Amino acid sequence: MILLMLCTGVDAWAHNVAEGDKGYIQESSGILIMPFIYLGAKHMVTGYDHLLFLFGVIFFLYRLKDVGIYVTLFAVGHSTTLLFGVLTGITADAYLIDAIIGLSVVYKALDNLGAFQRWFGVQPNTKVATLIFGFFHGFGLATKIVEFEIAQDGLIPNLLAFNVGVEIGQLLALGAILILMGFWRRTGSFMRHAFAANTLLMTAGFIFVGYQLVGYFVALSNSLFGE
Repeated sequence: MILLMLCTGVDAWAHNVAEGDKGYIQESSGILIMPFIYLGAKHMVTGYDHLLFLFGVIFFLYRLKDVGIYVTLFAVGHSTTLLFGVLTGITADAYLIDAIIGLSVVYKALDNLGAFQRWFGVQPNTKVATLIFGFFHGFGLATKIVEFEIAQDGLIPNLLAFNVGVEIGQLLALGAILILMGFWRRTGSFMRHAFAANTLLMTAGFIFVGYQLVGYFVALSNSLFGE
């Protein structure tokens, strides 16, 4: 996953949307349920930030009940701020939001490594953290959608359809991850390689953060001094 992220170019990172999808969103008008379900599912399945975070969340979850709880918390947070941001038009700087999303990946990797317990003697509430980072993931996507100036005609049905697509995409991606994790956990190498896997996960998160901060300062410089 990390190699794909590095090889597909910066335009695919975080909440950037493919040019064709962006044009469709900007030009569409009226209620378009199925196309927006497709766009939502596509965004989740190809969203490396979401997939890496979910990978970290379920890394040490063995019971489907626990997986369901955490994924539901993430979905509630993501859906809430996605709808709120688009319907109210409230946004934040996309680079800074995506940097926080990168930090969510770093946090989960450190949590899996037991770093907070060793360093500070405390264990953050993982359920609360998953919900809060879900808020940021949804707000980041809302910020991008608002930038596209989506048509008001059919806005709410289309947003709801998009959100349904996101959840469908999340279930598909999660199913694939769980199947692969199931095979890996049956091998003797799982616990031996868990440290290395979460170190790579943390590295990917820091790469996200660095990329977004560079983009933020470049954009800030261009706005202050001109391109």
